[in-house]
Amino acid sequence: MSDIALPLEFADGPEFPPITKRQVAAAVAGNALEFYDFTVYATFASQIAHNFFPSKTPFLSLILTLATFGVGFLLRPIGAVVIGRWADKHGRRPAMMFSFALMGVSILGLALTPSYAAIGPAAPILVLFWRLCQGFALGGEVGPTTAFLVEAAPPAKRGLYGAWQGGSQNLANITGGLVGVTLAATAGAESLDLWGWRVAFLLGTVVLPFGLMLRRNLPETLHRPEAHSHVHPDSATLLASAPVLLRGMALIAASTVSTYVFAYMTTYAFKTLHMPADVSLGATVTSGACGLVGGLIGGVLSDRLGRRALMIWPRVVFLLVTWPAFVLLVRNHDAVTLLGATAVITFTSALSTAAVFVSISESLRKEVRVLGMGAVYATAVAVFGGSTQPIIASLIEFTGDPLSPAWYMMGFTAIGLVASVLTRETAHRRISVG
Repeated sequence: MSDIALPLEFADGPEFPPITKRQVAAAVAGNALEFYDFTVYATFASQIAHNFFPSKTPFLSLILTLATFGVGFLLRPIGAVVIGRWADKHGRRPAMMFSFALMGVSILGLALTPSYAAIGPAAPILVLFWRLCQGFALGGEVGPTTAFLVEAAPPAKRGLYGAWQGGSQNLANITGGLVGVTLAATAGAESLDLWGWRVAFLLGTVVLPFGLMLRRNLPETLHRPEAHSHVHPDSATLLASAPVLLRGMALIAASTVSTYVFAYMTTYAFKTLHMPADVSLGATVTSGACGLVGGLIGGVLSDRLGRRALMIWPRVVFLLVTWPAFVLLVRNHDAVTLLGATAVITFTSALSTAAVFVSISESLRKEVRVLGMGAVYATAVAVFGGSTQPIIASLIEFTGDPLSPAWYMMGFTAIGLVASVLTRETAHRRISVG
């Protein structure tokens, strides 16, 4: 019998039940909350700028808002190391509980922070504090949840289960976009600026108690026995896994730059292309929907065709369609072109997401899986993701080229393509405890 057909059982250990849909939801809830917060922050960047970073120059106010959001990324690598080491020693479940709780408290704190007009300079300082807390929590979120999904999923379905890591992000994008569209349509510009954006954040914290309850009942996967694999190094150290980590850094950098460009599409359409707010907000919903569908399809295909194929060919297609999509968008700047261009580039990019996450996790031994995966992800996102929006906003402002986001995204995609070609196949292989 081939390895792909085996249930999650081992010759020297008991059979474990496969992960349930509820447990998948609990595992990826933190990612969903993260991207809901991110979507809301990016969607209401102008309103947040007015409340906390007032300036006579609108561009400076926007840049300060985006930079403050980016500062939260600085603590992600630290959170990944601290929480990742804890998860590799004491378990995936307690690490996921802690990171999710801290993340929820940080979002609540940001939503309730008084404006600059009310408390002066203390307002942006508090916003910065909450962003740093959230960055630490998020740094320790992806490693444990990805490890849990890979370790608990049936071997032949790791791609599908891992796809929900990205799928949760896109569901959050859809929800955040719909919340933004609804508030923009009902609250009015003045109310949206005063309190509407706060309502959007507070709605996200509603899932906090439910997420914590679900995570309390997750099975622990740290001590589950696993069969050996020849994919990863024999030594359970990060030094031995250096080639895997370097390739992983390039792969995630390419993915995260694209993700944060997509999330900027609403602001890009509104600020750069001068499109109506309701039409601009529609880009967020479209991006989330197409990213969800593309990610799940990519996860299933990676289980059937292999991780490597799904990391290479969608990137090639993405490189071919990105520039024409942006050219049409800049020329037409209408609703149909905006939504169509967003749909095409988001879908093709999402096809590779699950393969990237699962391949990196499958290539690392269990003893360093959370630390390695978390550190690579958090560092790539901190360095490249957190800087993407300020960089492309600055490029547009100083070069006057509205195609700057396309060029920036294509450059990182090319780097990711090279890393994909150099990556070893990991699908249909069993991961190892040593």
